[in-house]
Amino acid sequence: MTPTKYPLLTTQEQLRLDDAMHYMKVGELKRCCEMLGLSAAGKKAELIARILFFAQTGKGLQLQKMAPASLAKNHPPQRVAANALMLHGSYKNDAQTRAFFKKLIGSHFHFTAFGVDWLNERWMQGKPPTYQEFADYWVEETMRRSKKKPEPKREWALINFMQKMAKEQPNAPREVVMAAWKKLRAEKSAYAKKIIAEFKQS
Repeated sequence: MTPTKYPLLTTQEQLRLDDAMHYMKVGELKRCCEMLGLSAAGKKAELIARILFFAQTGKGLQLQKMAPASLAKNHPPQRVAANALMLHGSYKNDAQTRAFFKKLIGSHFHFTAFGVDWLNERWMQGKPPTYQEFADYWVEETMRRSKKKPEPKREWALINFMQKMAKEQPNAPREVVMAAWKKLRAEKSAYAKKIIAEFKQS
């Protein structure tokens, strides 16, 4: 039997698959990972990266583990206070935390995706921030974003599509826009599933 040669796709094919997978639902990506014998843990971006890595190498991408220094079990109990650490396993996006940040920052505070991403990044680095450090970052990043609107994440395919349609067809009825989205998502998803199924046969 002839050994499988990697990568399974050309660079252009990998880019097309990468784009198509961003239109898939997390559940669909998890099932694709399981079909390939890969871990189905993680968020959308992690699942996509895992499938692409398999296409390139035939191997599973190692899951990045949370740094021990960021785990709540390795620290004394932390209360919600400015100088306390925000630790993985004890920190919560709940009403109490929201109320505390509103006291630190102001009534305009709200939980944001960029805040969650920054917190996760610090945890993975083994540098859990204090509540005050998080508040300082949130204020600075909010101000920066008010001056220059960032591009939505690629994982937010629906938001990207809606914004594009608003620019290109501002007067299109919502039902027309949603029908176009469903058609595009179905096409992209079907393409990605077909290519990934071929990996299994390689």
